[in-house]
Amino acid sequence: MKTNSIHFHGGMAAWILVTMLLSASAPYRQAVDTSPPQQVVKLVFIHHSTGENWLADGYGDLGQTLGENNYFVSDTNYGWGPEAVGDRTDIPNWVEWFASENTPVYMQALFNESEQHAAYTRTLADPGGENEIILFKSCFPNSALEGSPNDPPGTYEELSVSGAKYVYNRILPFFASRPDKLFIVITAPPLSDPAHAENARAFNEWLVNDWLAENNYTQHNVAVFDFYNLLTSADAHHRVTEVGVEHLIGASNTLHYPSGDDHPSAAGSQKATDEFVPMLNYFYHRWKADAPNQSAPEPVTTPQTESMPQESPAQPSPSTLIADFETLTPTLNAYWDDASPTRITCAPVENSLQIEFDVTPGAWATCVLSFDTTQNWSSGQGLSFRIRAVEAGIPYDVDIYTGQNESRETYLDSATVPVDAVNGWADVQIPWNEFHRADWEADAGTVFNKPDQIQEIAIGFGGLDSTSNSGTIWVDDIQLITQSAVSPEPQPTAESESASAPAANNPTIPCPSPVAIALPLALLARLKRVY
Repeated sequence: MKTNSIHFHGGMAAWILVTMLLSASAPYRQAVDTSPPQQVVKLVFIHHSTGENWLADGYGDLGQTLGENNYFVSDTNYGWGPEAVGDRTDIPNWVEWFASENTPVYMQALFNESEQHAAYTRTLADPGGENEIILFKSCFPNSALEGSPNDPPGTYEELSVSGAKYVYNRILPFFASRPDKLFIVITAPPLSDPAHAENARAFNEWLVNDWLAENNYTQHNVAVFDFYNLLTSADAHHRVTEVGVEHLIGASNTLHYPSGDDHPSAAGSQKATDEFVPMLNYFYHRWKADAPNQSAPEPVTTPQTESMPQESPAQPSPSTLIADFETLTPTLNAYWDDASPTRITCAPVENSLQIEFDVTPGAWATCVLSFDTTQNWSSGQGLSFRIRAVEAGIPYDVDIYTGQNESRETYLDSATVPVDAVNGWADVQIPWNEFHRADWEADAGTVFNKPDQIQEIAIGFGGLDSTSNSGTIWVDDIQLITQSAVSPEPQPTAESESASAPAANNPTIPCPSPVAIALPLALLARLKRVY
């Protein structure tokens, strides 16, 4: 969310001027809904001591106030969760939570958490189901960021301006993969010590104003609440008024509401509750009402298509269906080469899988569909799916992963987006014998013969020789193909021969996987996950 950060140093005249300017600004004339949800919504808050005080009755009263606004509140604290991950809530730890091999386990526990780990009143009954809203916050030591205020995102996680930016950029793809959840970043509270205060201010302004914009993030399932800012001054706020969102910055960058140490006082915590709960209601309604900003392109109508009826694609049989992204959607994760500026997002949009990617030369990216248990697909003859794209000729791979850990094996089939995928949905069928063992693994080129041992499948992209491989594609109705469904071998045409020419004859199409060139063999064996 891009908000306006307004700097002023007190005084009634400045306040009046700021209020007049906000009231006159056209973007703020839109209606703002701060009413509670009509039905009970489940929410979980990841926190430590500052969050515990904020939630507590008689201190911050956040837990009780959220309940009064129709939120069923649960939380995590020290000692919570698998591997006691609740112990670790510093900014660098968010990579472990949201961008590690343990993320699926952590998220399963987090989404299903319904218990209290702090003292606050809950009067609502548990409505059942998963938590829809995830709040997460680091504690005040995380405002001691090293570096300089204008440092760009770095290349690894650490408590510095660049390291913190790196963390939030790295975890964003996971949020993109879960548009069914609302993730709200609560900025870390300020310190009384001014030594790193300028860095803390700069980083939190980046989170509020620039983080999502720099990543071209258009979904409304991610938001930032500037807990840090409103605790730095009596006239500093992050709130919703009748005319819109106000992000008002005062004169100080340090803690204005101490409690004898750097834990915010009851007064500061109460102020945060008063401003956060209406803001949460606003975030919630905006998320629920959000139509996807980018949807699949409409088919281009031509005289030929007008004269010929458009048949609806055959609906997949439930026994062969793998994913239709409406009634059945496996866990989605986006992975990419984090040593490059490559980016990828994948998420269900209008009942199909939308993948947006920009893969730099020599790099790689994948959208992976993971399953809770090993899949036995030996009843099928291969995979089929439908594909659409904004342009033809985009090279991509379909990947199959079997085994786990040291026994993991990768098989892939390389293809390009066909011409008819631009005007509508194109059908793709890949028999098992067209998948071959990846070049960077043992027994490279071996034909796939383990359909009863499948762990994951993926759509992958490699960077081209001298330019980025970028675009948007949509995939739908992934299913097994049965013997009767396998299409006869089509007769080649000039166009199809051109489209399916071997990579060796087409220098713009990479080898089956450029990953082997881009990454060391040891890392390739693990296909390091970054999402």
